[in-house]
Amino acid sequence: RDMRKARSAVRTLNFRKANFHLFNELVRRTPWETVLRDRGTEQSWQIFKDTFHRAQELSVPMCKKSGKEGKRPAWLSQDLLVKLKSKRELHRQWKQGQVSWGEYRETARLCREEVRKAKARMELNLARDVKNNKKGFYRYVNHKRKVKESVPPLMNKKGNLVSTDEEKAEVLNNFFASVFTGNLSSHPSRIDGSKDGDQGGRAPPTVK
Repeated sequence: RDMRKARSAVRTLNFRKANFHLFNELVRRTPWETVLRDRGTEQSWQIFKDTFHRAQELSVPMCKKSGKEGKRPAWLSQDLLVKLKSKRELHRQWKQGQVSWGEYRETARLCREEVRKAKARMELNLARDVKNNKKGFYRYVNHKRKVKESVPPLMNKKGNLVSTDEEKAEVLNNFFASVFTGNLSSHPSRIDGSKDGDQGGRAPPTVK
């Protein structure tokens, strides 16, 4: 999606501004031996938890924090955000038959161009300012490089393609086991009829 839904801000503990000295003093003031005497496990845990939370409320302030999904992309300006909202509203009107398809399509095309230009401007600014903002540059690059790579389907000895992890692991295991056991010799310094990279005439598993 071009635009993420903004989530309502939530309150969370701000440990950066916490007064840990006050927290320690509040916890130490509790006469634990007297308070926990003749108490069971559940009662002792509840007393400790209540004391901990009271000390936390007095020593650790709260702050507002938006969810990760509510963060606006760096390339999304306020002006572009308004245009994307208008496009979404126009799409709703088109589904209800209030506007023509051509009108919505033209608006969508203009929004796509604006998004491409905004992303290109941001990438250009990151490249120009890489000396002063290396962290931001490499964070953006690493975000773009996040891909999930997996082993493709392999062909077993019977000529059948296998796709599950267990079957692919078995094919690779059999291949490497045959390579190493086939090249073993009672004289390590001598290799009979093989060169570097030779696998004893065995073909590697076929990747499809």
